[in-house]
Amino acid sequence: MSASQIMRTTRLHQIKLAAALLCALAAGQAAAQAKPATAPATQAKPGSGFLPPASSNAKVLDSIYVVVNDEVITTNEVKSRVAQIVQRMRAQNAQLPDEADLKRQVVESMIVERAQIQLAKEYGVKVDDITLDRTISRIAEGQKLSVQEMRNQMEKEGLPFSQFREEIRSEIMMQRLREHEVDSKIQVSDAEVDTYLAAEKAAAAERVEMNISQILVSIPANASPEQIAARKARADEVARQLRTGADFAKMAATYSEAPDALKGGEIGWRDPDRLPPLFSSELHKLKPGQVTPVLKSNTGFHILKLVDKRNLANGEEAKTVVEQTHARHILMKVTPTMTEAEVKRKLLELKEKMAHKAATFEELAKQYSQDGSALKGGDLGWLYPGDMDSAPELEIAMKELKPGEVSDIIQTPFGFHLLQVIERKSEDVTKEKERNLARNILRERKTQEAYEDWAREVRDRAYVEFREDK
Repeated sequence: MSASQIMRTTRLHQIKLAAALLCALAAGQAAAQAKPATAPATQAKPGSGFLPPASSNAKVLDSIYVVVNDEVITTNEVKSRVAQIVQRMRAQNAQLPDEADLKRQVVESMIVERAQIQLAKEYGVKVDDITLDRTISRIAEGQKLSVQEMRNQMEKEGLPFSQFREEIRSEIMMQRLREHEVDSKIQVSDAEVDTYLAAEKAAAAERVEMNISQILVSIPANASPEQIAARKARADEVARQLRTGADFAKMAATYSEAPDALKGGEIGWRDPDRLPPLFSSELHKLKPGQVTPVLKSNTGFHILKLVDKRNLANGEEAKTVVEQTHARHILMKVTPTMTEAEVKRKLLELKEKMAHKAATFEELAKQYSQDGSALKGGDLGWLYPGDMDSAPELEIAMKELKPGEVSDIIQTPFGFHLLQVIERKSEDVTKEKERNLARNILRERKTQEAYEDWAREVRDRAYVEFREDK
């Protein structure tokens, strides 16, 4: 593959990765634990309906690889997905796994995806073309391309844009299903946050930063053994003079060939964990003012001085003062029983009720909002700037609203909203931000574990029959 081909391929797959597509290897790690790829048909789904014949004497261009409930995954679909994964990994110079292992992981991922999409359809999850187009536009913007440029790039690399659209549609459907079945059920208690922060504080008490300086005697490229020996001798002589009391900064300015030589070799404060292991190991042995022996790297011979060190837990904590917005919303979605026009008409009716004080925003949110905030009267809590990145339309509208004011209808990938700002405040939120960060980390851990369990259950409940393994 030429350099230009690699660049084009990498660009294409950056686009696809931004859309969370082709995640077969990541999803496969969880899904592969559910069933071995060579397993026979597992659990028959009652009333599964159409099951294609296992074999046929007719000559066909494609064949059934695996049956998933009432649908099939064909051999060509499997080959295409494997080819895409291989192309992506090669473009990233990643080491390819064994062909059989890769195929098994890809097939398992496709089974899990198909089972989840089927479940989403059973629940009435749909993604209309308007939402799909808006999502694709954001993907293109994230890659600094127009939609047409992105389309041209994909089709040049052999990926039909219609296929890409349907993959994005499926990805959105699976994400919405996951939000309903997994994400909305995750809870993190204050006690869990307290325990996490206490553990982090204890760990931080043991972390240090080091203020270091260096002297570098470099090794030329393609140096001969004699040249390397001569450079080592020079470094050893510098080390001998340091041991007899020579000033480190003066020696650095005289002998060092690093860019920081004229600053006395000063590198500054560094986290030792971010230094090469050999350097960090030797620096941990030192007290402030001491120097390491001569250390060799690919660059040359180094002598490091530990100027000082400090405990990170004792550092001055930076304060964070931001404007927060307390808001609530009513979310309504298009469903098989309610069209987009009907949703908009209903939201306008609700806004009219609020304007005439026939009902409060909170009362209507509890009755009509179709998300987890409904039980709290649509309360979204105190929001930081950027908290609504997944729905920037809401954040833009929120900035323009005055406290107590109700927005016009706002469309996002999640549905249609009415938004109300309750109040605003500006204050030091350092501790609160710390707790929210901890809560998000814990939530992410719990969500990942819960998702893996749920995905395994969905896979186990599906009727799966392998028809071909070659």
